[in-house]
Amino acid sequence: MEEGILTGRRIWHFATFAGPGLLAYGCFVLAPIVLSVGYSLTNYNPLRPSTRFVGFENYAALVTDQQFLASLRVTTIMTLIVVIVPNVVGLAVAVMLDRRGALYNALRSVFFTPMVLSSVVVSVIWTRLLASDGLVNQVLGWFGVTEPPGWLSDPNLALYSLSSVICWQMLGFCVVVYLAGLQGVPQELQEAAAIDGAGPLLRFREVTWPLLAPALTINTVVLLISAFKIFDHVQVITNGGPGTGTTATVAFTVLQTGFVANRQGYASAMAIVMLVIIAVASALVLKVLQRREVQL
Repeated sequence: MEEGILTGRRIWHFATFAGPGLLAYGCFVLAPIVLSVGYSLTNYNPLRPSTRFVGFENYAALVTDQQFLASLRVTTIMTLIVVIVPNVVGLAVAVMLDRRGALYNALRSVFFTPMVLSSVVVSVIWTRLLASDGLVNQVLGWFGVTEPPGWLSDPNLALYSLSSVICWQMLGFCVVVYLAGLQGVPQELQEAAAIDGAGPLLRFREVTWPLLAPALTINTVVLLISAFKIFDHVQVITNGGPGTGTTATVAFTVLQTGFVANRQGYASAMAIVMLVIIAVASALVLKVLQRREVQL
């Protein structure tokens, strides 16, 4: 009897404290996913009332859809750039800023400022800076470059220019995470390595870098997820151009298909594929990087 009462109390406490969170998670995360899966199995179009069940036809069509495949290629390239560049540059900046003093505190705030700005604000600023008559080309003109490149109008440069803007905004996040990791490295280990004759590079490779494994995991997974679902920057800076789909990401293509072409059933199939890719890629990266943490 007493055991049953205790069990009932545990259930009551769990429902009281975890219930609201689970309810919110179910309403705002699980329910939209379930609805998207349902829509992806239909030819739903809000302007055409004759909705019917089509099964996996939408998913089969994606395999040969050149627009979707092109957006997947663009997203993959952008994701690789956004994952690698802020990680490498952010680590270098964090090492330089890992010092005491008012100047270094101010520089930390400067590097983190872009991260707290809206993606739309950042996109508008850089659209103006990278314009043909923008500040970037004006500076190049001061150094004698008479024909500066079209950063956003050249199909060969637009994707990399857009990726650079995203890297610039995400850099502050990586710097802060790596700084937190650097400040957690025991000073005793550094001193012991120095006494043994290890130079700065050897100390970083053998002592500091292995202890930054958790910071690397956080940065890589966050950047991976953020980069794969980029939409705001594409919409504001290039609108998927120049040309046809030069910088159109999967997220951008999903929104265009669903709310411009009104093919919401087909767009839902794209969104579910994107969700699966992000989930699988994140799980694999997390598993590999966490294995490195365990081996420390």
